[in-house]
Amino acid sequence: MSHAKEVRVGEPHRPLPVKVMNWVGRAANAVGLQPVSFDVERLFDRAIKKAGSSDFGGNDFREGLNRFLESAEREGDLTLLGRLMVQGYTTDNLVNRLRLADWRKKHPEIENEEITRPLFIIGLPRTGTTILHSVLEQDPANRSPLAWEIQHPVPPATRETWTTDPRIAAQQKKLDQLFELVPGFEAMHPMSAIQPEECVAIFTQCFRSEQLQVQFNVPSYQAWVDDADMRSTYQYHKRFLQHLQSGGVRGERWVLKSPAHLNKIDTLLDVYPDACIVHTHRDPIKVCASVASLTAMLRSASTDRVDLHEVGRQQLDWWAKLVNQGLEQRKRFADRRAQFFDVKLRETVADPLDVVRRMYAHFGFELSAEVDAKMRDFMVNNPRDKHGSHTYTPADFGIDPVRDREPFRDYIEYFGLEE
Repeated sequence: MSHAKEVRVGEPHRPLPVKVMNWVGRAANAVGLQPVSFDVERLFDRAIKKAGSSDFGGNDFREGLNRFLESAEREGDLTLLGRLMVQGYTTDNLVNRLRLADWRKKHPEIENEEITRPLFIIGLPRTGTTILHSVLEQDPANRSPLAWEIQHPVPPATRETWTTDPRIAAQQKKLDQLFELVPGFEAMHPMSAIQPEECVAIFTQCFRSEQLQVQFNVPSYQAWVDDADMRSTYQYHKRFLQHLQSGGVRGERWVLKSPAHLNKIDTLLDVYPDACIVHTHRDPIKVCASVASLTAMLRSASTDRVDLHEVGRQQLDWWAKLVNQGLEQRKRFADRRAQFFDVKLRETVADPLDVVRRMYAHFGFELSAEVDAKMRDFMVNNPRDKHGSHTYTPADFGIDPVRDREPFRDYIEYFGLEE
Protein backbone atom coordinates (compact mmCIF):
# COMPACT_ATOMS: atom_id res chain seq x y z
CA MET A 1 0.00 0.00 0.00
CA SER A 2 1.32 3.46 -0.86
CA HIS A 3 0.87 6.03 1.90
CA ALA A 4 2.81 9.03 0.66
CA LYS A 5 5.12 10.26 -1.99
CA GLU A 6 8.71 9.26 -1.37
CA VAL A 7 10.22 11.02 1.62
CA ARG A 8 13.99 11.02 1.93
CA VAL A 9 16.34 11.40 4.89
CA GLY A 10 18.33 13.91 2.90
CA GLU A 11 21.02 12.51 0.65
CA PRO A 12 22.29 9.16 2.00
CA HIS A 13 25.88 9.38 3.21
CA ARG A 14 28.21 7.98 0.56
CA PRO A 15 32.03 7.97 0.71
CA LEU A 16 33.45 8.70 -2.76
CA PRO A 17 34.46 5.06 -3.50
CA VAL A 18 30.90 3.96 -2.72
CA LYS A 19 29.42 6.64 -4.98
CA VAL A 20 31.67 5.45 -7.82
CA MET A 21 30.75 1.80 -7.16
CA ASN A 22 27.02 2.51 -7.23
CA TRP A 23 27.39 4.59 -10.40
CA VAL A 24 29.08 1.61 -12.06
CA GLY A 25 26.18 -0.57 -10.95
CA ARG A 26 23.60 1.79 -12.44
CA ALA A 27 25.56 1.99 -15.69
CA ALA A 28 25.74 -1.80 -15.92
CA ASN A 29 22.00 -2.11 -15.26
CA ALA A 30 21.30 0.45 -17.99
CA VAL A 31 22.84 -1.90 -20.59
CA GLY A 32 21.19 -5.02 -19.18
CA LEU A 33 24.04 -6.32 -17.02
CA GLN A 34 23.87 -7.42 -13.39
CA PRO A 35 27.39 -7.71 -11.92
CA VAL A 36 26.26 -9.26 -8.59
CA SER A 37 24.22 -12.44 -8.78
CA PHE A 38 21.79 -13.80 -6.18
CA ASP A 39 21.83 -17.26 -7.79
CA VAL A 40 21.49 -19.71 -4.88
CA GLU A 41 23.70 -22.43 -6.33
CA ARG A 42 26.51 -19.94 -6.92
CA LEU A 43 26.18 -18.73 -3.35
CA PHE A 44 26.32 -22.32 -2.11
CA ASP A 45 29.47 -22.91 -4.16
CA ARG A 46 31.12 -19.77 -2.75
CA ALA A 47 30.29 -20.78 0.82
CA ILE A 48 31.39 -24.40 0.40
CA LYS A 49 34.69 -23.32 -1.11
CA LYS A 50 35.32 -20.86 1.73
CA ALA A 51 34.31 -23.28 4.50
CA GLY A 52 35.95 -26.38 3.08
CA SER A 53 32.81 -28.42 3.83
CA SER A 54 29.54 -29.20 2.04
CA ASP A 55 27.28 -30.30 4.93
CA PHE A 56 24.92 -27.47 5.97
CA GLY A 57 23.59 -29.43 8.95
CA GLY A 58 20.09 -29.84 7.52
CA ASN A 59 17.92 -28.13 4.93
CA ASP A 60 15.54 -26.14 7.14
CA PHE A 61 17.26 -22.87 6.13
CA ARG A 62 16.71 -23.21 2.38
CA GLU A 63 13.16 -21.89 2.09
CA GLY A 64 14.01 -18.81 4.15
CA LEU A 65 17.13 -18.18 2.07
CA ASN A 66 15.20 -18.44 -1.20
CA ARG A 67 12.45 -16.16 0.07
CA PHE A 68 14.94 -13.59 1.34
CA LEU A 69 16.87 -13.44 -1.92
CA GLU A 70 13.68 -13.22 -3.98
CA SER A 71 12.35 -10.44 -1.78
CA ALA A 72 15.66 -8.55 -1.86
CA GLU A 73 15.76 -8.83 -5.66
CA ARG A 74 12.15 -7.74 -6.18
CA GLU A 75 11.55 -5.28 -3.34
CA GLY A 76 14.95 -4.13 -2.05
CA ASP A 77 15.70 -1.50 -4.73
CA LEU A 78 19.37 -2.19 -4.02
CA THR A 79 22.42 -0.26 -5.14
CA LEU A 80 25.49 -2.20 -6.24
CA LEU A 81 26.83 -1.88 -2.69
CA GLY A 82 23.48 -3.15 -1.41
CA ARG A 83 23.69 -6.20 -3.65
CA LEU A 84 27.22 -6.88 -2.45
CA MET A 85 25.98 -6.57 1.14
CA VAL A 86 23.23 -9.14 0.54
CA GLN A 87 25.64 -11.46 -1.24
CA GLY A 88 28.29 -11.15 1.48
CA TYR A 89 25.77 -11.44 4.29
CA THR A 90 24.29 -14.60 2.77
CA THR A 91 27.68 -16.17 2.15
CA ASP A 92 28.96 -15.44 5.66
CA ASN A 93 25.91 -17.05 7.28
CA LEU A 94 26.13 -20.10 5.04
CA VAL A 95 29.82 -20.45 5.90
CA ASN A 96 29.02 -20.37 9.60
CA ARG A 97 26.42 -23.11 9.17
CA LEU A 98 28.93 -25.26 7.30
CA ARG A 99 31.70 -24.76 9.83
CA LEU A 100 29.40 -25.42 12.79
CA ALA A 101 28.07 -28.63 11.27
CA ASP A 102 31.59 -29.82 10.49
CA TRP A 103 32.82 -28.99 14.02
CA ARG A 104 29.85 -30.79 15.57
CA LYS A 105 30.61 -33.95 13.60
CA LYS A 106 34.19 -33.87 14.83
CA HIS A 107 33.11 -33.14 18.42
CA PRO A 108 29.88 -35.10 19.02
CA GLU A 109 30.32 -34.70 22.78
CA ILE A 110 28.98 -31.15 22.42
CA GLU A 111 25.54 -32.74 22.36
CA ASN A 112 25.94 -33.34 26.10
CA GLU A 113 26.42 -29.66 26.96
CA GLU A 114 23.60 -28.57 29.28
CA ILE A 115 21.70 -25.27 28.96
CA THR A 116 20.08 -24.59 32.35
CA ARG A 117 17.56 -21.85 33.16
CA PRO A 118 18.60 -19.43 30.41
CA LEU A 119 17.44 -15.84 30.94
CA PHE A 120 15.71 -14.32 27.90
CA ILE A 121 15.06 -10.57 27.64
CA ILE A 122 12.13 -10.13 25.26
CA GLY A 123 9.67 -7.40 24.43
CA LEU A 124 9.49 -4.52 22.01
CA PRO A 125 12.77 -3.01 20.82
CA ARG A 126 13.94 0.29 22.27
CA THR A 127 12.49 -0.67 25.68
CA GLY A 128 15.67 -0.80 27.75
CA THR A 129 16.69 -4.29 26.66
CA THR A 130 20.20 -3.29 25.61
CA ILE A 131 21.12 -1.58 28.87
CA LEU A 132 19.69 -4.46 30.91
CA HIS A 133 21.66 -6.94 28.82
CA SER A 134 24.87 -4.95 29.28
CA VAL A 135 24.40 -4.54 33.04
CA LEU A 136 23.66 -8.23 33.50
CA GLU A 137 26.83 -9.04 31.60
CA GLN A 138 28.83 -7.58 34.50
CA ASP A 139 27.89 -10.61 36.61
CA PRO A 140 30.37 -13.50 36.07
CA ALA A 141 27.47 -15.90 36.66
CA ASN A 142 25.92 -14.65 33.41
CA ARG A 143 27.18 -15.59 29.95
CA SER A 144 26.03 -13.79 26.82
CA PRO A 145 26.91 -14.54 23.21
CA LEU A 146 29.22 -11.74 22.07
CA ALA A 147 29.13 -10.16 18.62
CA TRP A 148 32.53 -11.50 17.56
CA GLU A 149 31.84 -15.11 18.48
CA ILE A 150 28.46 -15.18 16.76
CA GLN A 151 30.04 -13.96 13.53
CA HIS A 152 33.16 -16.12 13.96
CA PRO A 153 32.02 -19.14 16.01
CA VAL A 154 34.51 -21.83 14.95
CA PRO A 155 36.46 -22.81 16.93
CA PRO A 156 34.56 -21.90 20.13
CA ALA A 157 36.17 -19.30 22.38
CA THR A 158 38.47 -20.48 25.16
CA ARG A 159 39.23 -18.95 28.53
CA GLU A 160 42.86 -18.42 27.53
CA THR A 161 42.03 -16.30 24.47
CA TRP A 162 38.68 -14.84 25.56
CA THR A 163 39.94 -11.23 25.39
CA THR A 164 42.78 -11.59 22.88
CA ASP A 165 41.35 -13.72 20.09
CA PRO A 166 42.21 -12.12 16.71
CA ARG A 167 38.62 -12.60 15.59
CA ILE A 168 37.67 -9.76 17.94
CA ALA A 169 39.65 -7.25 15.89
CA ALA A 170 38.27 -8.67 12.64
CA GLN A 171 34.68 -8.16 13.81
CA GLN A 172 35.40 -4.69 15.21
CA LYS A 173 36.79 -3.68 11.83
CA LYS A 174 33.50 -4.70 10.20
CA LEU A 175 31.51 -2.71 12.74
CA ASP A 176 33.72 0.34 12.28
CA GLN A 177 33.09 0.15 8.54
CA LEU A 178 29.34 0.09 9.23
CA PHE A 179 29.61 3.13 11.52
CA GLU A 180 31.49 4.99 8.78
CA LEU A 181 28.91 4.04 6.17
CA VAL A 182 25.94 4.89 8.41
CA PRO A 183 26.86 7.95 10.51
CA GLY A 184 24.76 8.24 13.62
CA PHE A 185 23.97 4.53 13.88
CA GLU A 186 26.29 4.01 16.86
CA ALA A 187 24.45 6.77 18.74
CA MET A 188 21.16 4.94 18.26
CA HIS A 189 22.42 1.41 18.82
CA PRO A 190 25.86 1.16 20.44
CA MET A 191 27.72 -1.95 19.33
CA SER A 192 31.17 -3.43 19.66
CA ALA A 193 32.77 -6.79 18.95
CA ILE A 194 32.92 -7.60 22.65
CA GLN A 195 29.37 -6.57 23.54
CA PRO A 196 26.46 -9.02 23.91
CA GLU A 197 24.66 -9.63 20.63
CA GLU A 198 20.98 -10.38 20.00
CA CYS A 199 19.56 -13.80 19.18
CA VAL A 200 18.46 -12.58 15.74
CA ALA A 201 22.11 -12.78 14.68
CA ILE A 202 21.97 -16.52 15.41
CA PHE A 203 18.53 -16.88 13.79
CA THR A 204 19.93 -15.32 10.62
CA GLN A 205 22.03 -18.43 10.08
CA CYS A 206 18.67 -20.17 9.58
CA PHE A 207 17.42 -17.28 7.39
CA ARG A 208 14.41 -16.81 9.67
CA SER A 209 15.32 -13.53 11.29
CA GLU A 210 13.94 -10.02 11.67
CA GLN A 211 17.50 -8.72 11.36
CA LEU A 212 17.26 -9.00 7.59
CA GLN A 213 14.21 -6.73 7.30
CA VAL A 214 15.86 -4.07 9.42
CA GLN A 215 18.81 -3.88 7.06
CA PHE A 216 16.93 -4.37 3.79
CA ASN A 217 13.40 -3.61 2.57
CA VAL A 218 12.09 -7.19 2.28
CA PRO A 219 8.45 -7.05 3.44
CA SER A 220 7.26 -10.26 1.77
CA TYR A 221 10.14 -12.18 3.34
CA GLN A 222 9.33 -10.81 6.80
CA ALA A 223 5.62 -11.64 6.40
CA TRP A 224 6.66 -15.24 5.78
CA VAL A 225 8.98 -15.28 8.82
CA ASP A 226 6.18 -13.98 11.06
CA ASP A 227 4.09 -17.09 10.40
CA ALA A 228 6.87 -19.63 9.92
CA ASP A 229 7.33 -22.59 12.27
CA MET A 230 10.40 -21.55 14.29
CA ARG A 231 11.00 -24.77 16.20
CA SER A 232 13.98 -25.87 14.07
CA THR A 233 15.42 -22.35 14.40
CA TYR A 234 15.22 -22.46 18.20
CA GLN A 235 16.77 -25.91 18.14
CA TYR A 236 19.62 -24.49 16.05
CA HIS A 237 19.87 -21.65 18.58
CA LYS A 238 20.29 -24.18 21.40
CA ARG A 239 22.94 -26.12 19.48
CA PHE A 240 24.73 -22.81 18.88
CA LEU A 241 24.82 -22.07 22.62
CA GLN A 242 26.09 -25.59 23.31
CA HIS A 243 28.85 -24.96 20.80
CA LEU A 244 29.85 -21.61 22.31
CA GLN A 245 30.12 -22.90 25.87
CA SER A 246 31.93 -26.09 24.84
CA GLY A 247 35.17 -24.12 24.61
CA GLY A 248 35.13 -23.59 28.36
CA VAL A 249 33.79 -20.02 28.63
CA ARG A 250 30.60 -20.46 30.59
CA GLY A 251 28.58 -19.06 33.46
CA GLU A 252 25.75 -20.35 35.58
CA ARG A 253 23.21 -19.23 32.99
CA TRP A 254 22.93 -17.77 29.52
CA VAL A 255 21.54 -14.23 29.18
CA LEU A 256 19.90 -13.71 25.79
CA LYS A 257 17.97 -10.91 24.14
CA SER A 258 15.77 -10.20 21.17
CA PRO A 259 12.38 -8.69 20.27
CA ALA A 260 12.11 -11.64 17.85
CA HIS A 261 11.04 -13.82 20.79
CA LEU A 262 8.00 -11.64 21.43
CA ASN A 263 5.51 -13.65 19.36
CA LYS A 264 7.33 -16.98 19.72
CA ILE A 265 7.10 -17.44 23.49
CA ASP A 266 5.42 -20.81 23.03
CA THR A 267 8.24 -22.13 20.84
CA LEU A 268 10.88 -20.67 23.15
CA LEU A 269 9.37 -22.50 26.14
CA ASP A 270 9.02 -25.66 24.09
CA VAL A 271 12.77 -25.76 23.40
CA TYR A 272 13.81 -24.14 26.72
CA PRO A 273 11.11 -25.29 29.19
CA ASP A 274 12.97 -23.89 32.24
CA ALA A 275 13.65 -20.47 30.70
CA CYS A 276 13.39 -17.29 32.78
CA ILE A 277 11.79 -14.50 30.73
CA VAL A 278 12.18 -10.76 31.30
CA HIS A 279 9.44 -8.98 29.35
CA THR A 280 10.16 -5.26 28.81
CA HIS A 281 7.43 -2.71 28.00
CA ARG A 282 7.01 0.81 26.63
CA ASP A 283 4.42 2.90 24.82
CA PRO A 284 4.36 1.12 21.41
CA ILE A 285 3.93 4.35 19.42
CA LYS A 286 7.24 5.65 20.77
CA VAL A 287 8.80 2.29 20.00
CA CYS A 288 7.59 2.31 16.40
CA ALA A 289 8.95 5.81 15.75
CA SER A 290 12.32 4.87 17.26
CA VAL A 291 12.60 1.60 15.32
CA ALA A 292 11.49 3.33 12.13
CA SER A 293 14.33 5.81 12.56
CA LEU A 294 16.86 3.03 13.13
CA THR A 295 15.52 1.01 10.19
CA ALA A 296 15.57 3.95 7.78
CA MET A 297 19.13 4.73 8.82
CA LEU A 298 20.37 1.17 8.27
CA ARG A 299 18.55 0.65 4.99
CA SER A 300 20.10 3.82 3.59
CA ALA A 301 23.40 1.92 3.35
CA SER A 302 22.01 -0.46 0.72
CA THR A 303 19.55 1.67 -1.26
CA ASP A 304 19.18 5.23 -2.51
CA ARG A 305 15.42 5.11 -1.93
CA VAL A 306 14.10 5.29 1.63
CA ASP A 307 10.44 6.23 1.98
CA LEU A 308 10.10 7.28 5.62
CA HIS A 309 6.31 7.00 5.66
CA GLU A 310 6.51 3.50 4.17
CA VAL A 311 9.00 2.51 6.87
CA GLY A 312 6.74 3.99 9.55
CA ARG A 313 3.68 2.09 8.32
CA GLN A 314 5.66 -1.15 8.13
CA GLN A 315 6.70 -0.79 11.75
CA LEU A 316 3.20 0.06 12.98
CA ASP A 317 1.58 -2.89 11.21
CA TRP A 318 4.35 -5.33 12.09
CA TRP A 319 4.70 -4.55 15.77
CA ALA A 320 0.94 -4.46 16.29
CA LYS A 321 0.82 -7.98 14.89
CA LEU A 322 3.67 -9.25 17.06
CA VAL A 323 2.56 -7.45 20.22
CA ASN A 324 -0.94 -8.90 20.05
CA GLN A 325 0.35 -12.39 19.31
CA GLY A 326 2.71 -12.04 22.27
CA LEU A 327 -0.11 -10.82 24.52
CA GLU A 328 -2.24 -13.83 23.59
CA GLN A 329 0.66 -16.13 24.50
CA ARG A 330 1.32 -14.36 27.79
CA LYS A 331 -2.32 -14.91 28.74
CA ARG A 332 -2.02 -18.55 27.75
CA PHE A 333 0.96 -18.97 30.09
CA ALA A 334 -0.63 -17.09 32.99
CA ASP A 335 -0.15 -20.14 35.22
CA ARG A 336 3.65 -19.90 34.78
CA ARG A 337 4.09 -16.46 36.33
CA ALA A 338 7.24 -17.55 38.17
CA GLN A 339 9.00 -17.75 34.80
CA PHE A 340 8.13 -14.16 33.82
CA PHE A 341 9.33 -10.78 35.12
CA ASP A 342 7.71 -7.66 33.66
CA VAL A 343 9.43 -4.27 33.66
CA LYS A 344 8.57 -0.92 32.08
CA LEU A 345 11.14 1.27 30.35
CA ARG A 346 10.58 4.12 32.80
CA GLU A 347 11.62 1.79 35.64
CA THR A 348 14.81 0.83 33.84
CA VAL A 349 15.66 4.44 33.02
CA ALA A 350 15.00 5.57 36.61
CA ASP A 351 17.08 2.87 38.30
CA PRO A 352 18.36 -0.08 36.26
CA LEU A 353 20.13 -1.56 39.27
CA ASP A 354 16.90 -1.68 41.25
CA VAL A 355 15.33 -3.52 38.33
CA VAL A 356 18.19 -6.03 38.34
CA ARG A 357 17.90 -6.56 42.10
CA ARG A 358 14.15 -7.22 41.85
CA MET A 359 14.70 -9.48 38.85
CA TYR A 360 17.31 -11.54 40.71
CA ALA A 361 15.02 -11.86 43.72
CA HIS A 362 12.12 -12.96 41.51
CA PHE A 363 14.11 -15.72 39.83
CA GLY A 364 16.10 -16.69 42.93
CA PHE A 365 19.49 -15.63 41.55
CA GLU A 366 22.26 -14.58 43.94
CA LEU A 367 23.48 -10.97 43.71
CA SER A 368 26.62 -10.39 45.76
CA ALA A 369 27.75 -6.97 47.00
CA GLU A 370 30.80 -7.26 44.74
CA VAL A 371 28.73 -7.83 41.61
CA ASP A 372 26.29 -5.07 42.62
CA ALA A 373 29.24 -2.65 42.86
CA LYS A 374 30.58 -3.80 39.50
CA MET A 375 27.20 -3.13 37.87
CA ARG A 376 27.09 0.32 39.48
CA ASP A 377 30.57 1.16 38.11
CA PHE A 378 29.45 0.08 34.65
CA MET A 379 26.49 2.46 34.77
CA VAL A 380 28.70 5.36 35.85
CA ASN A 381 31.19 4.71 33.04
CA ASN A 382 28.56 4.15 30.34
CA PRO A 383 26.09 7.02 30.56
CA ARG A 384 23.19 7.38 28.19
CA ASP A 385 24.14 9.12 24.92
CA LYS A 386 27.80 8.16 25.40
CA HIS A 387 28.08 7.90 21.60
CA GLY A 388 25.94 10.94 20.88
CA SER A 389 22.20 11.29 20.39
CA HIS A 390 19.72 11.03 17.56
CA THR A 391 16.57 13.11 17.23
CA TYR A 392 13.39 12.40 15.27
CA THR A 393 9.62 12.74 15.65
CA PRO A 394 6.80 10.28 14.92
CA ALA A 395 5.55 12.70 12.27
CA ASP A 396 8.79 12.17 10.34
CA PHE A 397 7.51 8.66 9.63
CA GLY A 398 3.84 9.50 9.14
CA ILE A 399 2.98 8.17 12.60
CA ASP A 400 0.09 9.81 14.46
CA PRO A 401 0.26 8.97 18.20
CA VAL A 402 -3.53 9.21 18.54
CA ARG A 403 -4.70 7.62 15.30
CA ASP A 404 -2.21 4.75 15.37
CA ARG A 405 -2.60 3.78 19.03
CA GLU A 406 -5.79 1.74 18.68
CA PRO A 407 -4.21 -1.55 17.44
CA PHE A 408 -2.07 -1.57 20.58
CA ARG A 409 -4.92 -0.78 22.99
CA ASP A 410 -5.25 -4.24 24.57
CA TYR A 411 -1.51 -4.48 25.15
CA ILE A 412 -1.32 -0.98 26.66
CA GLU A 413 -4.18 -1.68 29.04
CA TYR A 414 -3.02 -5.17 30.02
CA PHE A 415 0.45 -3.99 31.07
CA GLY A 416 -0.58 -0.55 32.36
CA LEU A 417 1.35 1.58 29.88
CA GLU A 418 -0.90 4.65 29.80
CA GLU A 419 1.16 7.77 30.47
